[in-house]
Amino acid sequence: MTTNIDPSLILLLTDSTFAQAASQDIQAVGYSVVVEKVTKGWSKLSQYKPAMVIFDQVFTGQLGLDLCRQLRNAQERIPVLMLVEQETVAERVACLEAGADDYLLKPYQRDKLLEQINLYLQPEVNSSNQLRFGELVLDLSTRQVVRSDRLIDLTMKEFELLKYLMSNPQQVMTREEIIENVWGYNYRGESNVIEVYIRYLRLKIESQNHKRLIQTVRGIGYVLREF
Repeated sequence: MTTNIDPSLILLLTDSTFAQAASQDIQAVGYSVVVEKVTKGWSKLSQYKPAMVIFDQVFTGQLGLDLCRQLRNAQERIPVLMLVEQETVAERVACLEAGADDYLLKPYQRDKLLEQINLYLQPEVNSSNQLRFGELVLDLSTRQVVRSDRLIDLTMKEFELLKYLMSNPQQVMTREEIIENVWGYNYRGESNVIEVYIRYLRLKIESQNHKRLIQTVRGIGYVLREF
């Protein structure tokens, strides 16, 4: 469905006034924007082939979560951002479980949105290397992860988290260091988001009875190592 992705196009799925402000801000930094209701989301994804999808989860509700799951079930790796209510922790977790790469907290903040867009859509430079840890291989150029010849499908944020851990093997990384290097130094969301992503990473890279690689260091953080 997403063959020939338009690298300059972002699709906003929302019924709110967020679309007007966000569209202007996104266009100001060189991207084009299409705004649609979530009920037309799947058909518009096929039509426009955007580089990123942004849901206003307050307005898209369960339909937004269902569309995100549909994307991931179809093995589509388009970055997905969700705009959620600041005080609703359960809603944020639901977005991550549906396969969203990240979320933005209301009220809408221009700098936060543009920072996330830049993170996901700006190409990496000098990204021809691979990171290896035992039988786990992370390819920076193709953004693929393989363990024991099995291709592992990760969201963008899961990939960034694993890349950070694999760049610092055998070193205990604190939660603060992970937040700063994966989410950004000015991240103001819930710290337990790390636990959510670690749990999903483990499910994906440690399936089929593989040894655990991501170890928890109680009260401190996480380390990539084998026992």
